[in-house]
Amino acid sequence: MTATSTPAPATTRTLRPRAVLRASGGPRYAVALAVDALGTGLLRPFLLLYGVTVLGLSASATGLAMTAGIVIGLLSTPAVGRWLDRGARSTVVAASMLVRVLGAAVLVATPAGRVWPFAAAALLLGIGNQAWPAAHAALVATLSHGRERDTALAAARALRNAGLGVGALLAMACLAGGTSALRALAALTGLAYLAAAGLAWSVRVRAEREPARPAAPAGREDAPPRMRALLAANVVYVFCLNVPEIALPLVLLTQLHASPVWSAAIFVANTVLVVALQVPVTVLMSRYARRTALAVAGAVLAASYAGFLAVTSLGGGEGGDWAAPAVAAVSVVCTLGEIVYAGSATALVTALAPPRVLGRTLARFEFSTGFGLAVSPAAITALAPHGPAALWGTLAGATLLSAGAVAAERDRGTPDRGLRHRDRRV
Repeated sequence: MTATSTPAPATTRTLRPRAVLRASGGPRYAVALAVDALGTGLLRPFLLLYGVTVLGLSASATGLAMTAGIVIGLLSTPAVGRWLDRGARSTVVAASMLVRVLGAAVLVATPAGRVWPFAAAALLLGIGNQAWPAAHAALVATLSHGRERDTALAAARALRNAGLGVGALLAMACLAGGTSALRALAALTGLAYLAAAGLAWSVRVRAEREPARPAAPAGREDAPPRMRALLAANVVYVFCLNVPEIALPLVLLTQLHASPVWSAAIFVANTVLVVALQVPVTVLMSRYARRTALAVAGAVLAASYAGFLAVTSLGGGEGGDWAAPAVAAVSVVCTLGEIVYAGSATALVTALAPPRVLGRTLARFEFSTGFGLAVSPAAITALAPHGPAALWGTLAGATLLSAGAVAAERDRGTPDRGLRHRDRRV
């Protein structure tokens, strides 16, 4: 189907599941998202383990190949943006999944001891992983507008996190089977991506391109918004996504000498909270402008980092008995900041982008997200050995500055064109 920019009510203050499902792409697309997330959850946390244990590669070679895949995947985002701006929607989503099908197939076919086929698999998986967020956001933005669109994006994130969590749990249960089980997981991941691609393609959503506006001065009307402060701040904001996966396990194990159970409990709690609260919190924050909500998210995240600083600075030695529970408690605040960030950032970008350059605008934003996710593990592991102040103080200061930059940036006449006057509070 071809979608047009029909105005919708500007604010979604109540949850209407059927309306949210339609705005999110419909039942088939929801199933595609769930299956895709399940496949990603099966393999993504164990890709490094696959290279080391199944293929017998060194940890350094495996990590380098995975990093190269992420970096080259980032470089593919401009092409994805241009494709989206030609009107493609569900086709791009399906293509991002099919690329990962090829990656999983290459991974299964890679013989032991061969790093280059593994690098090719990591490259294909990286391209697919980087292309999917922009394509998905563009599809949802084509089918819905205003606060209904924000809620639809939030619902998709909650569904995706649920799929990732279930996939990771299934993969952990299969680890006892050794290398043969890991190969089976890789094959199952490829099948999941293939099924998801078929479902996504069957939705057949395409944007109807709007005619150029001759009265616009020198193409300024359809120029992508600069968003310099927003893009720079986003690189810092996305560090919060790696806090429960990298920073907290590292601190709990190496500085507080806590049981690994605490790291697992924090990760599970993060996933459950995102699944349960992403949509309600996004609806609750819809009473504020998106830029205000994003600045609030930065303040909450900075406050949580300050809390981690206080707990870890005082929690050594004999205080270790209470330090781990205190870290877990502060992690709830961090997760709330993550939820507000995730519910407002992409929504703000889609509201700022003129329809004719929505793809390129989303691609630029996802590039900043991917860059932040790529550099954050190295930054966290480099800062952590220098003490709590180096890690948490740096993160708190950088995030607070980013929140201030987001709040201070001015939008130059680029409200959501699909809403005209209805939803200019971006």
